[in-house]
Amino acid sequence: MQVSAVRYADVLVVAVKGRIDYMNAEEFKAALLPHLANCAAGRDQVVLDLSRLEYVSSAGLRVLMIAAKEVRPRKGRLVAVSLQPVVQEIFEISRFTLVFDLFDSVQDALRALSPTAAAMSHTG
Repeated sequence: MQVSAVRYADVLVVAVKGRIDYMNAEEFKAALLPHLANCAAGRDQVVLDLSRLEYVSSAGLRVLMIAAKEVRPRKGRLVAVSLQPVVQEIFEISRFTLVFDLFDSVQDALRALSPTAAAMSHTG
């Protein structure tokens, strides 16, 4: 599992690659939570790019739930994009489709969250 981040104006795109399961869920949590520190109303918004996430177990879902709960009191926006079919099915079964706003692509999410970030993503 790998986590990387790219900033476009006030949006941080956090890409997750590989699998998240009980073996690396704590590592995923440690990698993800610092990116949420500035996720609040009027500050950063975070897009989770899951296009290269192959699988997520209940332990990984727990970390995602913690992340969502972390930003909710601060009125931050944390959305997920580009779910692979297996991950999409896991989100649907576990009802995470009610926890996260889902978008088809990073660009769709950027357009919805921040016109400035969407414009920057085309130039950068």
